[in-house]
Amino acid sequence: MEETIARRGPARQVPEGVKEINLDGRQVFLVPTAHISKRSVDEVRRTIEATSPDVVCVELCEARYRNIVDREAWKNTNIVKVILQGKAMLLLASLVMVSFQKRLGARLGVKPGAEMIEAIRAAREGGAELVLADRDIQITLKRTWARLGIWDRVKILFQLTASLFGGDEIDEETIEQLKEEEKLGDVLKLLADEFPNLKETLIDERDVYLAQQVREKAGRRTVAIVGAGHVPGMLSSIEREEEIGTLQEVPPAGILPRMVRWAVPVSILVLVAVGFIRGDTQESLQSIYIWCLVNGTLAAVGAALALAHPLTILSAFLAAPLTSLNPMIAAGWVAGLVQCVVKKPTVKDLEDLPEAIESVQGFWGNPATRILLVVVLANLGSVVGTFVSGSWIAARFF
Repeated sequence: MEETIARRGPARQVPEGVKEINLDGRQVFLVPTAHISKRSVDEVRRTIEATSPDVVCVELCEARYRNIVDREAWKNTNIVKVILQGKAMLLLASLVMVSFQKRLGARLGVKPGAEMIEAIRAAREGGAELVLADRDIQITLKRTWARLGIWDRVKILFQLTASLFGGDEIDEETIEQLKEEEKLGDVLKLLADEFPNLKETLIDERDVYLAQQVREKAGRRTVAIVGAGHVPGMLSSIEREEEIGTLQEVPPAGILPRMVRWAVPVSILVLVAVGFIRGDTQESLQSIYIWCLVNGTLAAVGAALALAHPLTILSAFLAAPLTSLNPMIAAGWVAGLVQCVVKKPTVKDLEDLPEAIESVQGFWGNPATRILLVVVLANLGSVVGTFVSGSWIAARFF
């Protein structure tokens, strides 16, 4: 190791803005970047060339790294597994955020994540160890989702959908503003700006996680490539050892959300049962009709909005009244699995995902993303149907 460091020689001058940190004799060069910036790509290259590091840390997790370096990675996506594990919404949200960033990158003339690609290339050419320092994106999104109330979740769903329909046209003034380095950040930071209560999971926790990963993995000379927004938080954490085990855990749902999930179907069943017990059979039957028709119709409408197959729409209609009585199953899961059967994505469909997500037409046209849309929109329709029909039945009863 000593021979390797000696051969690399002393670090030359690095670009302005690069932070040099000394960790018990180990040099760490923290490079603040923008994720859609030509200047950042150049600064990454110059820093690595100037320092000849033995370790290069990048703000990527394993999943994001595979998506950047391996265009074939999408071929291994198991849509059925994604649905059964309840990850359809997470995957769709990830794709929408990537889509937004890719469209911005196209207007700015640079590929999103180009600075990370440059860091990976330079690390390989220089024989440095590459460290993926960021927390798994799925854990970040799950921890974030767990902190959201129902209305914040609905708001995010609408904003993600709006970004699909409104993200293609970006005026020139906005483009010029985005070219300013300090205004360029990753989509998670933009989301945290919109929902300040999420800043802890989207930004603060990742600051600590990144800092501790760099601290642990640092060699004699290390270059760490991170978004500029993470630098202040990392600087306040990197010089002391902190426990990050809890930052990788997904907290269980609280007792109140679990109670609410079961309270609605149980209340409906009780109201219907009381009607039968009191001898008001006609009233109870009407309540059942309302539950089935409203729930089923709105779930079917959600599937139809995703341009699902007619059999999928029918399955959403039939499943929603039953699945709404059992929070362990979702109508969208049933509809998504049916869509998988009637319109199974091919390997080419999965390979085409990176290009498909660049437009609204691609999202709705690619069989793989359409399945995700079916799951999410059918579930959303079923949730709305549950509250509408439940409120209607309760109002009639009382």
